[in-house]
Amino acid sequence: MKMEKWYEIKKGADFQAIAERFGISPVTARLIRNRGVIGDAAIDKYLNGTCRDLYDPHLLYESEKLVCILSEKIRQGRPIRIIGDYDIDGVMSTYILYQGITRCGGSVSCAIPDRMRDGYGINEHLIDAAYEEGMDTIITCDNGIAAINEIAHAKELGMTVLVTDHHEIPYVEEQGVRRYLRSAADAIVNPKQQECSYPYKGLCGATVAWKIIQLLYEKFCIDAEEAFAFLEFVAFATVGDVMELTDENRILVREGLKRLHRTANLGMRALILQNQLTPEQITSYHIGFVLGPCVNASGRLETAKIALNLFLQKNEINAGKIAKELVELNAQRKSMTADGVELAKQIVDEGTAGEKVLVIYLPGVHESLAGIIAGRIRESYHKPVFVLTDGEEGVKGSGRSTEAYSMYDEMCKCRECFSKFGGHPMAAGLSLREDVAVFRGKINACCELTEEDFIPKIRIDMAMPAAYPTIGLIRELARLEPFGNGNSKPQFADRELALLRASVVGRNQNVLKLSLMTAAGEHVSAVYFGDVEAWKQYYSEKYGQTEVDAALRGRANAIRMSVIYYPEINVYQGMESVQLIIRNYK
Repeated sequence: MKMEKWYEIKKGADFQAIAERFGISPVTARLIRNRGVIGDAAIDKYLNGTCRDLYDPHLLYESEKLVCILSEKIRQGRPIRIIGDYDIDGVMSTYILYQGITRCGGSVSCAIPDRMRDGYGINEHLIDAAYEEGMDTIITCDNGIAAINEIAHAKELGMTVLVTDHHEIPYVEEQGVRRYLRSAADAIVNPKQQECSYPYKGLCGATVAWKIIQLLYEKFCIDAEEAFAFLEFVAFATVGDVMELTDENRILVREGLKRLHRTANLGMRALILQNQLTPEQITSYHIGFVLGPCVNASGRLETAKIALNLFLQKNEINAGKIAKELVELNAQRKSMTADGVELAKQIVDEGTAGEKVLVIYLPGVHESLAGIIAGRIRESYHKPVFVLTDGEEGVKGSGRSTEAYSMYDEMCKCRECFSKFGGHPMAAGLSLREDVAVFRGKINACCELTEEDFIPKIRIDMAMPAAYPTIGLIRELARLEPFGNGNSKPQFADRELALLRASVVGRNQNVLKLSLMTAAGEHVSAVYFGDVEAWKQYYSEKYGQTEVDAALRGRANAIRMSVIYYPEINVYQGMESVQLIIRNYK
């Protein structure tokens, strides 16, 4: 196991007083403070926020202007074309706009870009197609904010263009001053605009689209409660697009999950059932790691129109068939990804492991998988990673970074290498102008990372004896859900636990069941779902193979473990007990 640096988050507050005011334990009070929630009003909203605490959609800059134009087009019977995007957020935004505009009597159709042919977002090909098909108005979702030239083209054709988006506003820097760019669209709704006074900037595209539908329903005197039926799709997009689960997003996801648990959407139900789940089971984890990847797989390997079609289904049998196709596409995507990761590791281990920035050229790998593979390699080596593949117009790829390396800023230092690039500190996309070897040399020559930067840093919420968590505390910790980006699942740590017994279980022999004993002599049950062979190797190197073999037979041994864990309730034959889920060990 690679070296890791564990450190405890130590943010101060009167946890006892907070606990008493909100009827929670000091442990939970400290966890809330660790997540940057400060002040009684913010804590109350974090714990008890409901739909009543959502922000008014009228606060979105130009939202009323956009809805006035849109409602007039609907009343005039003008044909409207929605242009979305090929990922989860794009599919969900398109679905929400399509259903909402249809409900108001609009003549509306959808287009989703093809990842390989069209690339991201609105483009001239899609605009020309809409124009030739007699469309009067284009409304974008989850894209459009940066489409300056494309929207200019649509305006030259005499079309009305409405933009709903959530991405960063494009700018040019002149003498150190940023000048933000604005397209010729008739109305633009994006909370990140300078002029926008909306209190929360972290919305996903589907939420922006939903806010527009809320206002549209208001215009058409449709019961406001009808718009809340879309919250399951808003939640799905918010988690799937890895938005921060803070402030308004936290409420949207929590309320959306409640609706998802009783979803009536045939496509959503079919997708859940095809993954051997039930609607009542769904958590943010399932959206992020089980259901969401099936939706994304259609946009990666085929067309995202398949996923959109799933959620529009009125026939249960057809919904089942489409959901099955998406699950199969995702299985294919996983297999292709695993092959790509294996090949990438081989290339690194055989030649480039010593470099600070890993540039891996995989010409035969599907270009849509470059980002996923880069993320996996980054996890394994804890270095910034670029994975490059052969695209239709030359070498292109994706990068994934570490906290110590601002990827976009570093790419700006050798921008001559790219015909096109963009991104942010943790991720980037690019098309190469230079040879791969030239880019590898230049990006590494610019890199100022030290050996210290390559050691993963693991944040622990608090040191807590492994035997301390009770079933009551675990139930209370559920009030912190939904977990995800910006609201991570708590991590506790204990050290010097004696290993009484280790056993490898599971259908694929890939789960480690552990019986541990604290320094105070208390017995604790734990489970580890990571790499079992790596665990064996680590402790064999540290204590010797004989000690590991003894532990696996349940015999006395010298092994002591320090662990990072999260406590869960284990139910066996109707009996509840506390079980630790181990995340890291040393």
